[in-house]
Amino acid sequence: MFEFAGDMEMPINIVFLAVTAVIAWRGIRARNPDGSADYIHLLFGCIAALFFFVVLFQDVLGVVKF
Repeated sequence: MFEFAGDMEMPINIVFLAVTAVIAWRGIRARNPDGSADYIHLLFGCIAALFFFVVLFQDVLGVVKF
């Protein structure tokens, strides 16, 4: 994902994965005081999860190419 980083590409990818994992976990698990899920938290949580899996499978593991 960060080809311009050169030798630092893998550590930057790992940091990106950690940040997007936290955002996805927080967004998907967020609840209102009444116990229902907020749609905007679910939306951004799912977007972060999508970015997480794309970077994981494409750049870190090299399993797929998009």
